[in-house]
Amino acid sequence: MKVLIACEFSGIVRDAFIKKGHKATSCDLLPTEKTGPHIQDDVLNHLNDDWDLMIAHPPCTYLTVTGNKWFKPEFENRFPHRREQRLDAIDFFMKLINSSIEKIAIENPIGIMSTKYRKPNQIIQPYYFGIPERKSTCLWLKNLPILKPTKIVEPIIIKYKNGNGTDDKWHVDTMRLPPIERMKERSRTFQGIADAMAEQWG
Repeated sequence: MKVLIACEFSGIVRDAFIKKGHKATSCDLLPTEKTGPHIQDDVLNHLNDDWDLMIAHPPCTYLTVTGNKWFKPEFENRFPHRREQRLDAIDFFMKLINSSIEKIAIENPIGIMSTKYRKPNQIIQPYYFGIPERKSTCLWLKNLPILKPTKIVEPIIIKYKNGNGTDDKWHVDTMRLPPIERMKERSRTFQGIADAMAEQWG
């Protein structure tokens, strides 16, 4: 199977499919972190290259609900172009899902595409796939089955010292990283999810 992993620089999902014998290629504006088939370019330029399956991870900065606070009037001077950037992000998502590739999965956090497009086919957690982390992840699927859990484990939840609330370990672990490194770490697909995608969709 010829597989396109869109918006991936880590090579995690790409390599999971390669291990299963597929011809997988990642594509991102950033170079790949791991040696392997990679296209460093805008993925929109490569959607018509006869792929059988595309798994896409479009940037979520302007789509996720956690970023809604930056659209408040008091932040307008700080982020004057944020509304236009959100419209561009929506357009990019829709170009991916409406491509002619037969099988498509688009991954994103909980966000506005549930109303701008449609509700996701499912919401998964890393701890469904043997990774003790909690991170709600939406999957919009086209001609693909629901991704089934492979090993459900207990997630690691961090309690705040003041006793008011909890946080996820992956989130706490990346808080003090510089912005670019934090973005990279938070965008990585957990290995258990990548392996499940390759096993079940490959």
